[in-house]
Amino acid sequence: MLFTQLEFIFFFMIVFGFFLVVRNNKLRKIALLASSYYFYAYWDFRFLGLVIISTVVDYLVGQLLAINTNDFRRKLLLAVSLIINLGILGVFKYYNFFVSSLQHLLEPTGFHLVSLDIILPIGISFYTFKTLSYTIEVYRRTIPACKSLFDYALFVAFFPTVLAGPIIRASHFLPQLKKTSIVSKKHIVLGLQLFIVGLFKKVFIADRLALFVDPFFLNAEVYSSATTWLAVCAYTLQIYFDFAGYSDMAIGVSKMIGYDVNINFDHPYLSKSIIEFWRRWHISLSTWIRDYIYIPLGGNRKGKIRTYVNLLSSMMLCGLWHGAAWTFVFWGLFHGIALSINRFLANTRKAQEASTGNAAMSSCVHWIVTILIVMIGWVFFRSKNFYQAIHIIGKMFFPEPGVSWYPPFVIFLLFGTGLIHILKALEFGDFHNLPIKAWYTPAMLFCMLWLVLIFYPKGFNPFIYFQF
Repeated sequence: MLFTQLEFIFFFMIVFGFFLVVRNNKLRKIALLASSYYFYAYWDFRFLGLVIISTVVDYLVGQLLAINTNDFRRKLLLAVSLIINLGILGVFKYYNFFVSSLQHLLEPTGFHLVSLDIILPIGISFYTFKTLSYTIEVYRRTIPACKSLFDYALFVAFFPTVLAGPIIRASHFLPQLKKTSIVSKKHIVLGLQLFIVGLFKKVFIADRLALFVDPFFLNAEVYSSATTWLAVCAYTLQIYFDFAGYSDMAIGVSKMIGYDVNINFDHPYLSKSIIEFWRRWHISLSTWIRDYIYIPLGGNRKGKIRTYVNLLSSMMLCGLWHGAAWTFVFWGLFHGIALSINRFLANTRKAQEASTGNAAMSSCVHWIVTILIVMIGWVFFRSKNFYQAIHIIGKMFFPEPGVSWYPPFVIFLLFGTGLIHILKALEFGDFHNLPIKAWYTPAMLFCMLWLVLIFYPKGFNPFIYFQF
């Protein structure tokens, strides 16, 4: 069930109506857990069992970690959680990927590995990272083990975030379940506004950009360099508006029923460095990678060389998390290299001297370099193979003739988005965030909703991050 489907609207109206009528926290949580399981099972009820297995395993591990003081036993319990959760994720998401990769190496020996006809359970990467963060935090004794299996199950399956995040932390969400959520007029208005804005980003912007981006990447070799640049810019916006739209909708839905979910994007395309970009893009994932992979590997505490190795390793795993393909792994490695170079330059005297020059010019140059790196990375992220990615990048920097295609909507959107970002960077005002008390906010929301209804796609248009 997608947030953009009419079925979801009816589903949420029932849940929301129940929260308005029923004030008892226990009854609310029972209804919310049942609703969350129904929401997940709506796609394919068979995979609900995987969510329940992860829930029960990590709940029991958490309980045992809380009562055990022996270091070896606690490490063993943590290992059980990691093996079971990552094992399930590995089989369903990565088995065929590794089999096909190894098969190329084994061909000279005549040995053949068997691939499996496996369907990727939707949201498995997101709820797996969610449960792992819980067991790791309990192991570190930074949070207490959740005593209620019911509350923990709700934390794992919470329907606004179970499919594509944000990856909520137990330390942030579980305390909210101990008290009755507040469904106030303010929460409803803020939540509804976020939902409409997110719906607009997904349906009117991202899905309409896809009408240009998808055909381009099917036959990228036939298009001219100018069209190639336009398509790469369009995909840069599409993936942002698609995923940021989902995050806005998830946060808005949560807020309307009285629960707080942290923001997942903070104007990432305004970043003036790759380090800043990852502080603004998919915040719940980047902080997860930092806290549970980069820092445990040693972070920046074991010398410069080790720091760069840790960055590369963490980002390669980040790329692999996104998808079972070598293009995703390379995308992660590419960002790891960019982060390492960024960190190296930031520590040199040359970078410090540059910052004392023309601040505006320096910021502009840094932004251009950063957005170019991000766009090149998106080419590998979106391309079906390395050959296509390299061919596209070659066309971007070495002009070639070909079919020209310049959709007016895409050009208008590029200029419009660019203008809003410029005004935001210049701190011109907060008008683009649609302040609740502003006179124009209701009119803008009505126009957004009207455009969504007019341009609502006829086909099935899942969110891009559902495949991860």
